[in-house]
Amino acid sequence: MLQAAVFNEVVEAADSLSMAEQEALVDILRRRLAEARRNELLGYIREAQGEYRAGKAQIADVADIMEDILS
Repeated sequence: MLQAAVFNEVVEAADSLSMAEQEALVDILRRRLAEARRNELLGYIREAQGEYRAGKAQIADVADIMEDILS
């Protein structure tokens, strides 16, 4: 519940900004989200590489994966 209140406060604060400031804020948030997504993907890649090195994963092509899914 507290987080919803904080979110509402942020939205209210954004409403008080000028149009140019709001656009700048949106741009900043989009860039931060893109960076966070890149970091998340990097974490998945590093985890998969570690699993592969440890012999817990193997290379497969799409046909092999689809066969496993459908069987």
